[in-house]
Order: sequence, then structure tokens, then C-alpha cells
Amino acid sequence: MVFENLAEKLQNALGKLKSKGKLSEKDVDLAMREVKLALLEADVNFKVVKNFIKDVKERAVGAEVMESLTPGQQVIKIVNEELTKLMGGKESKINLASNPPTIILMCGLQGAGKTTTAGKLALLLKKQNKRPLLVACDVYRPAAIKQLEVVGSKVEVPVFSMGDKNDPVDIAKASIEHGKKNGNDIIIIDTAGRLHVDEDLMRELQRIKEDVAPQEILLVVDSMTGQDAVTVAETFNEKLGITGVVLTKLDGDARGGAALSIRAVTGKPIKFAAMGEKLDQLEPFYPDRMASRILGMGDVLSLIEKAQENIDEKKAIELEKKIRSQQFTFDDFLDQLEQMKNLGPLDQVLGMIPGVNSKKVKDLEVDEKELVKIQAIIQSMTKEERTDPSIIDSSRRKRIAIGSGSNVQDVNRLLKQFKETKKMMKKFMGMGKTMKKKGKLGFPFP
Repeated sequence: MVFENLAEKLQNALGKLKSKGKLSEKDVDLAMREVKLALLEADVNFKVVKNFIKDVKERAVGAEVMESLTPGQQVIKIVNEELTKLMGGKESKINLASNPPTIILMCGLQGAGKTTTAGKLALLLKKQNKRPLLVACDVYRPAAIKQLEVVGSKVEVPVFSMGDKNDPVDIAKASIEHGKKNGNDIIIIDTAGRLHVDEDLMRELQRIKEDVAPQEILLVVDSMTGQDAVTVAETFNEKLGITGVVLTKLDGDARGGAALSIRAVTGKPIKFAAMGEKLDQLEPFYPDRMASRILGMGDVLSLIEKAQENIDEKKAIELEKKIRSQQFTFDDFLDQLEQMKNLGPLDQVLGMIPGVNSKKVKDLEVDEKELVKIQAIIQSMTKEERTDPSIIDSSRRKRIAIGSGSNVQDVNRLLKQFKETKKMMKKFMGMGKTMKKKGKLGFPFP
């Protein structure tokens, strides 16, 4: 889960306030001390933490909170609002040119994931009906051009290259002419990185900036480097005047220091976050949704968007009909597993559900290998067995176990789970009908 350690500590600190009917200034002070420690341990910039605690305390000890019937909830609401504000307040979109093409300059240190991020961004914009062009301006790193071409072919976006013997400034200029001729409305320039910030790197980036006048200069930083990422962002902003930040490896960042500090230190927004290695795992950065996730309030909007993007609506309607008529089979079960996997890693999906405590998600230790095993067992069944599991006797169970590389206990467990799932689905369908009649949401939750 994103910011696992920070989320757990903040939820524990603030959870203590929920049970109190009345809050004193001392209660708030104690909670804020824990919040402060949690933020510092998460590698959040010291000045940022100091100002954040000050702002929260000023609001939390006011009459509005102290006289409230639910003072604990009010404090959590304030922390949520201040966290959102800290990360930028609202989503910061790509600044599109009034006359295409829009030029996006990608920059950052070596190893931050610039080239892959350029491909991810191209795919994201392509889904928004844009026609991006990727430009290979890293002429120094061995195989950098080849890497961009491979990424480009995977996302089916053209790559402009002039080899590694030309000046990156000339390549960037030529790419714009090429893009205009070929109807590309977005030009994403992948530039060279260094192991650390140096004069040569900055000079080259400044020359590209002067000659192509990009609408966006996006700095790609590795979120797992915490304070180092903030220092890099500060330096690049001073020298180059960046317009936004892309955080990579956010799915592996248990602390959150970079995400919570960058905006406050540089004044520049986080525009995108990479939530995994796959090329479709780049998301717009929503400060309000991220704050909600950290505080265990979930992120329903992102979950809905993922579902709309990845779940086949026709299949969902068909499934509903099958459940109602009690025709739900193992083939449908397999189909649902596939659709669930499309939503992304299960711990991330669970982290978006309101009320799911980060510690509980951690304790679950969702094993994706288990899903692969289930798939193998179902695929080892005959069509007849998948349609009517009641015919699966002990000899069939042995055959299925051998065919899927599992054991009979695993097959028995799955058959039992399937039976229970079928019962539950029928029950929930009934509940959904009843609740619709009463004008309530048809969710199987209290």
C-alpha cells in the first residue's frame, strides 16, 4: 500500500481522538506530537512538518472543534484538509498549447525512470485521444535510444530519433518540424540524465528549453529517495524552472517524504505518479485522494475510474443475469478473477476502500500467486466440470490437482469457496433489490 508506514502511524495517532467525547488542548497536543513524529520518520522536510503542525493546531483548538459533538472527527477532517493543501490542493493538469503541438520536456537524474515515464505519459495521453510523439534526445547513455524505441513500440507511439551523433538541441528542434508534418499534437522529449546534478547537464537542458520553448518541463524523481528527491527538485527548479513533478515508484514508497514535501519546498505541483512498473501504471496525482488514502478514508473516485476503465460493462450485465438465474459457472468465476487483476495489485485496490485500515491490508498479505493457482485449477477442468461442479468426484479431483500442479486439498478448498461465493452472490442480489425499493444503495455492506 502507498505510504504504508506513514498511514498506519497517522491512523493510530488520530484514532485515539475518535473515542473522546470532549477534547482538551492537551489531547490535541499529544495527538499532534505523534503526527509530528510520524511525518519526520516518513522523511518529510523538517520546515514543512513544523508549518503543518502549526496550521493544524491553530485550527484544531478553535471553538468550532472544541464545542463540536464529534471533536475527534473534526480534527481528522482538519488534518485531511491540511494534508491536501500540503500536496497542492487539487489536480494539476498538463498545460496544453493553444496552437499544437504541446511540447513536454522530461528531465531528471539517471535511474529515476525518465524513459519509461515518457512512454507511460505517451500512453496516458493517447487514451485521451491525443497523438503523441516520443523524441530520443539522450545521446550519451548506451542503448538509451533503443530503450525508448522499445517502449514506443509497446505503447504504439512513434519515436523520433537522429542517432547518437547529433546535438540533442538539433534533435529536439527537428522533432517539432517532424511532429507538425505528421499531425502529432503532443511532443514528449526524453533527455539525458546524470548520476548527480552537474553544469553540463543543466546547460544542455537550458539550451533545449531556449530553442523549443516547452509548455511543460516535467521533472521525474524517484519517490523512494525521500529528502534526496526534494533536494533534486529544488535544484532543477532553480536552474531550469520546472513546471511540475512526476513521482516514480510510489507503489513501493512506504514513507511518503517526497510526495509530502516537494510542493511545499519548490512551489511546483506533482502532476503524475507512477504506481507500478507496467506502462499503464501512471496516474494523475490528486492531492485530496492521496490525503484520504493516507488517513484510511479510501479513494472511491479512483476505484470507480479504474473499474470503468478495466471492467467490461457488457460482461458485468451478463454476469448479473447469470447470478439472478443461478447460472454462475467456474468460467464466470475465472472471468471475474481476470477483471480483478486488471484493476491492479490487490493491496492497492483494497487501500482505496474507505474504512480499510492500512495495517489490516498489510496483515492480509495478498498473495497474487494464489490467484494464479486458482486460475490453473479452473483451467484444468473440462468444460462440463466448469459448468456443473457437482459432477467433480474424487477421481476427477485427483486429475484436476495433477493437471494444475496443485494438490487435492487445494481443489477441495476452491470448490468450497465457489459454492460459498455463489450463495453470497445470490443473497446480495436479493439485498440489492430490497434496498433499491427502499431508495438505498445496493451495497452488501452495513
